[in-house]
Amino acid sequence: MKFADKIRQLRQEQHLTQAQVAEAAGITRRNYISYEKDGRYPRNRQIYYRLADLFGCDVNYLLTEDELFIDRASEEYGSRGRRQAEILVKQLSGLFAGGELSDHDRDAVMIALQKAYFDCKEDNLKFTPKKYLTSSDDDTSEKK
Repeated sequence: MKFADKIRQLRQEQHLTQAQVAEAAGITRRNYISYEKDGRYPRNRQIYYRLADLFGCDVNYLLTEDELFIDRASEEYGSRGRRQAEILVKQLSGLFAGGELSDHDRDAVMIALQKAYFDCKEDNLKFTPKKYLTSSDDDTSEKK
C-alpha cells in the first residue's frame, strides 16, 4: 500500500478531516492534500512522526511500502516467494538501520534489489526441471 493510501485509510478510520490532520501535523491543508491525493511525500521526516503519533501507528508503517513487493512476490510465486521476499525485506531493513544512506539512495537500492529478485525468479524458472515446477510456475512461464 502506498503512503497516500495509508494516510487516507488511517484518517478515514479515525473520522478526521484533511484539515484536522493537517493542523495536528503542523502543515498546511494543501500540503496534506498533496500527500493524500497527488501521491507526494513529506520532505521533512518529522512530519512522518507527527502523522504516526496522530494516527497511533508505527512510523515505519508510514515510511515503508514493502507490502507491495511482498504481495507481488506472493501473487507471482506463491507462499515460497512470499517467504523469500519477507526475508529479503527484513535483511535489507537491518542493513539500512544505521542510516548511512539518504532516503533517495535507499529507495533506489530497494527498487534495484526488487528488480534483481524478480529477474532471478524468472531466470530460475527457465532452468528448473519440469518435474519440479508447480502448476502456478507453469502458468508464469507460459505467459512469456
